[in-house]
Amino acid sequence: MIDSIGVLASPPEGHEEAPATQGFADRQADFARAILDPYKPAPAGLVGPDGRPSAKRFAVYRNNVVVGLIETLKAAYPVVRRLVGEEFFTAMARDYAMAEPPASPIMLDYGAGFPAFVGCFEPAATLPYLEDVARLERAWVEAYHAAEASSLPPSALAQVPADGLPRLRLVLHPSIRIVRSAFPIVGIWQVNIEGDDVTATSLEASEDDALVARPEAEVEIRRLPVGAAAFMKELQAGAPIVEAVKEGLSVSPQFDLAGVLRGMIEAKVIVGCDMTPARSVEAA
Repeated sequence: MIDSIGVLASPPEGHEEAPATQGFADRQADFARAILDPYKPAPAGLVGPDGRPSAKRFAVYRNNVVVGLIETLKAAYPVVRRLVGEEFFTAMARDYAMAEPPASPIMLDYGAGFPAFVGCFEPAATLPYLEDVARLERAWVEAYHAAEASSLPPSALAQVPADGLPRLRLVLHPSIRIVRSAFPIVGIWQVNIEGDDVTATSLEASEDDALVARPEAEVEIRRLPVGAAAFMKELQAGAPIVEAVKEGLSVSPQFDLAGVLRGMIEAKVIVGCDMTPARSVEAA
């Protein structure tokens, strides 16, 4: 329990005392380092309810903190967990917790760096797609907690005059995340999140560009057609549709603007449109 550990200004005689010159912030930093390093002793000056140091009590507290971080990662990365198994994931998550402790008391933010950690985790090198699956799951978490917005009715785009199309800017839903991968991560995610017996899909399948969004109550993951990811990223950056089309065509001459727009309308990820020319930024 948190309230079972306290700090005394003057520990009993014979017990280790924190340096007098050490400020409160430094003592907090020492405490944080010791919490996440099982090889560090309990911080100096830390005592239990009886006024005496208790390494065993601190070890229990340390374990509870680490277990809590691991459980947070398990909840955020269920497919990665299923792909590698419970024991492997727990060990990997423990190493991550030791390397990257929370930077905020808001635990919803914790684990943003986990996909990159997975990509550098040597024991997982035999699963080259694992980092991208983790990136997809992180995108799911971010989309889930993103702001709300109402989708634009299809009729709104139909009312745009033809001469206004080149300068048309589409405003996309704030929950949108786009994940690009050389592996079929959408298929891998779908098979495993649905709990099928098969824990992987064929890696011979083509690469995936995934659209992650929460237009309504549920987060949805869709496989994007060729060129659509580049097109939508330009739209997210505020580019007019004519510039975004160029990006789509740069990926593939088969980029289908009409098909992509139909898909975006179906996915309810367009929340506004604007034909106001972009403001030029003058040099200071």
